[in-house]
Amino acid sequence: MLGHFQSIDGSSATLEPGLALKKITIFFFPDGSNRTVQFKIPQFLPLVFLFFLAFASVSMVWVLKDYRAMKAQAPRLVQLTIENEQQKQQCIYLVDRITAISEKVNKLKEFDHKLKVMVNLETGEESQDVPGVGGSDPAAMDPKRAMADGHKDMVRSMHKALDDLDQQVAIGERQKAELHKFLESHKILLASTTSLWPTKGWLSSRFGKRKSPFTDKTEFHKGIDISTRLNAPVVAPADGMVSSVRWNRGYGRMVILNHGYGVKTKYAHLQKVLVKKGQYVKRGETIALVGTTGRSTGPHLHYEVHLNKVPVNPMRYILN
Repeated sequence: MLGHFQSIDGSSATLEPGLALKKITIFFFPDGSNRTVQFKIPQFLPLVFLFFLAFASVSMVWVLKDYRAMKAQAPRLVQLTIENEQQKQQCIYLVDRITAISEKVNKLKEFDHKLKVMVNLETGEESQDVPGVGGSDPAAMDPKRAMADGHKDMVRSMHKALDDLDQQVAIGERQKAELHKFLESHKILLASTTSLWPTKGWLSSRFGKRKSPFTDKTEFHKGIDISTRLNAPVVAPADGMVSSVRWNRGYGRMVILNHGYGVKTKYAHLQKVLVKKGQYVKRGETIALVGTTGRSTGPHLHYEVHLNKVPVNPMRYILN
């Protein structure tokens, strides 16, 4: 059984039985023509079209709303990006500053240790009673790695490094107070402590075993050699008394100073001696001129430090 209806504009539609197969037949009667145009569409198609239209409208509204929200947040996102970059640069700067300060603190510790060795407050080995302090992880403090992995590890390491620096400064202040008290009560000893380079130049041979420049055999070098220009001034590294001015076949023209407290210094291969035996000299006073007398391959100063008649490494006593 077929149903038939006439539309208002002259078109008609026929309904076919069967819910899933029902279709709508639409007739068109063009004006001025006797032809009839018809086509069929499934009955559910208008519903699908309406559903799609509603879904598209809702989606468009949502997209427009999200776009407006993002557009409103854009200036804030730009500002956050700028602030984040600034924080990165500040973190890198702080890491560099902490690293530089740590290096300076370590150098000061080395200087304090050398000073204590000179005045016999410590031995040449590290003092056993120095409190231990920790250290930050160098890898975590690497700015490039921190920028890739995030800020948390680097910030944590920075706080750790600052805590360690505070601890080291506290220890250093206590040790310096003890050292200052000791130095105040030993001014005469300090004035007699050899702490200056005896001449300006470069270190051409160190203290200890070496190959002889004349025999190519291993020998024990009792001092250090400082190469420099001919007639360069040689100064007393500390207050003392001239105990000897003489000539030696190997050392050439030489001077020996007695600084007291079992410390003597020897200066060899001199071109000219400017002091006399028994003369008292002050720290920094010129006592001779560099030469190449004796067994020498060129202008240089051979410098020795003896403690209780035993040669020791002069570098142990040079501060600057």
